[in-house]
Amino acid sequence: MKKIFFLLVVMLSLSSCEKDDVCTEDTTPRLIVEFYDISNPGTLKNVVSLKVTGDGSYNNLDLGTYNGVSKIKLPLNPSTTSTVYHFILNSASTSSSPNEDIVVFNYTANTAYVSRACGFRTIYELNNPYGVVYTDATTPDTVWIQNLTVETTSITTENETHIKIYF
Repeated sequence: MKKIFFLLVVMLSLSSCEKDDVCTEDTTPRLIVEFYDISNPGTLKNVVSLKVTGDGSYNNLDLGTYNGVSKIKLPLNPSTTSTVYHFILNSASTSSSPNEDIVVFNYTANTAYVSRACGFRTIYELNNPYGVVYTDATTPDTVWIQNLTVETTSITTENETHIKIYF
């Protein structure tokens, strides 16, 4: 009798799972940045030895070094209204010296309810007109980011490019 009762309890608990218990789609999106050739603006350009690190509340956040890619994904800090990243080009190159530019993303973070199982996610809206500001490093070198365009101010998905950087 105990075995039947135990089996019945297990079956009832398994049948109470909801279809949306797996949360893969509606998560907090990262900022999508694509790199383009400044001399041919319609052409994607791969970065070589690009190191990205966080600053401020994301201090000591090292997103790693990117090689041979034209697109990167950057997390934004949901507990603040701006995130600062240091983009260091040629960070590991022996033929050219590293070149650091600082990019500040200013935004409003809003939470959106996904489901009971998945909880909430954060969506971002870049501020107008200063949603993205880029400058040279505190130790001046030359600015390697020649131009930056904001493709969309609403960051709700990772399926589209939000920022284009030309170098």
